[in-house]
Amino acid sequence: MSVRLCYYDVMNRNLTVRLDQQLAADAEALARADGKSLNETVKQALRELVERRRSDPEFKARLRRIIEEDRELLERLAK
Repeated sequence: MSVRLCYYDVMNRNLTVRLDQQLAADAEALARADGKSLNETVKQALRELVERRRSDPEFKARLRRIIEEDRELLERLAK
């Protein structure tokens, strides 16, 4: 059995985020108060957001609609 690894399976992904000065200052203050890096603080916030969304029925319903729309589009393109 062969295992196919995708780029995203083995590499971290860098992301540039532009924040206004106040949000950047608030994020830096949170990180300092928690004794964490800004990078870790941002990752933690994103993890928490993802978990909240995963438990939100309305968000899940929107995802299902998008998945179905994408499926229809991809099937049309594959013809």
